[in-house]
Amino acid sequence: MTNIEFDRKHIWHPYTSAISPLPCYEVIGASGTQLHLASGEKIVDGMSSWWAAIHGYNHPQLNEAAHLQIDRFSHVMFGGLTHQPAVSLSKRLLEICPEGLNRVFLADSGSVSIEVGIKMAIQYWACQGRSEKSKLITPRGGYHGDTFAAMSVCDPVNGMHGLFRKSLIEHLFAPAPQIGFDKAWHPDEIAPMREMFETHHQHIAALILEPIVQGAGGMRLYHPEYVKQCRALCDEFDVLMICDEIATGFGRTGELFACDHAKITPDILCLGKALTGGYMTLAAALCTEQVAVGVCEGEPGVFMHGPTFMGNPLACAVANASIEVLLNQDWQTAVKAIETQLKQGLMPLEDLAQVENVRCLGAIGVVEMKRSVDVAIIQKAFIEKGAWIRPFGKLIYVMPPFISSGGDISTLCNAIKYGIERCT
Repeated sequence: MTNIEFDRKHIWHPYTSAISPLPCYEVIGASGTQLHLASGEKIVDGMSSWWAAIHGYNHPQLNEAAHLQIDRFSHVMFGGLTHQPAVSLSKRLLEICPEGLNRVFLADSGSVSIEVGIKMAIQYWACQGRSEKSKLITPRGGYHGDTFAAMSVCDPVNGMHGLFRKSLIEHLFAPAPQIGFDKAWHPDEIAPMREMFETHHQHIAALILEPIVQGAGGMRLYHPEYVKQCRALCDEFDVLMICDEIATGFGRTGELFACDHAKITPDILCLGKALTGGYMTLAAALCTEQVAVGVCEGEPGVFMHGPTFMGNPLACAVANASIEVLLNQDWQTAVKAIETQLKQGLMPLEDLAQVENVRCLGAIGVVEMKRSVDVAIIQKAFIEKGAWIRPFGKLIYVMPPFISSGGDISTLCNAIKYGIERCT
């Protein structure tokens, strides 16, 4: 039995059926921006391994950091112990993240950092004697992960978790932002959110949103002023603000953090994905001193959360190296060049009858179709043209590594055009 045959029969992959799974392609190597398949193809990765591998694959500095740390020790429990990789990483995050964040909770995945952020917000108000503030509010169209608290703040209608609605805590959903990133702002945009704050603020612990880019919920790019106005509402109505930058953090939108487009600091910031450059699973929930102290006032006096692999030294060491690689290069110019080329290659696709909309920002390119695509068929066409692209629903999108060359971006854009014309 080949690896692919065994995989199809016994291994369950994300977002696919155990009865009729989508095709899988075996990877035997990876370097730079390319994945090397067992069938012989070398294909440009347009997904950065789900938005994480911003420096590409087999990066010498990240490899070295991993080797050095694993020769020292790969893991120790974080309860009662600490280590240099975690200390260095936390220092660096506090230096580069929006000003005012002062505490770092190191988690082991993006979804867990969302769980942590939500628990922080609810416990904060409970410890202030305001336990009635236990609901969250969020714009529709969002996606925050697949664990239960995270699912509860994903879009309840068009998201992927509708089956679990009766098992999830019910939160408050405002209309999704509609004004595009580069369009003219109108104050009516924030009016529905304001109305919900006015009506429900006494029960709202926190507003949670993905600043600037709603990711897996629909890849929408929206106006920075919306984020700024949400910050103002939270301040006015005594509500905490949680920003989910798991997908957007570390330069993806053209700013180091998407919050920087709006020049705001959230009360809680969730990070993941690109934190380690795609090498290891690691996440973080940062918060202000006010939140950290408030969470620990009154009973139980501690924050009751502790993932087994919290602060994993190996992951922290690689994260430190990844951040250094990012900040020691002209990443903004690289991301801007990717954005320019994505616009040149993808915007003309709006003329195709099958295409609803094209939008690009930073190292993100999105082609929204009028109908859902057949992933198995169109992905095979992408591979024929030398590209790895993983669509979902109506969306064909790319988030390539920041090291992608002009040739790499051309390959991705040409593959998308070919796949649309041939397979839709």
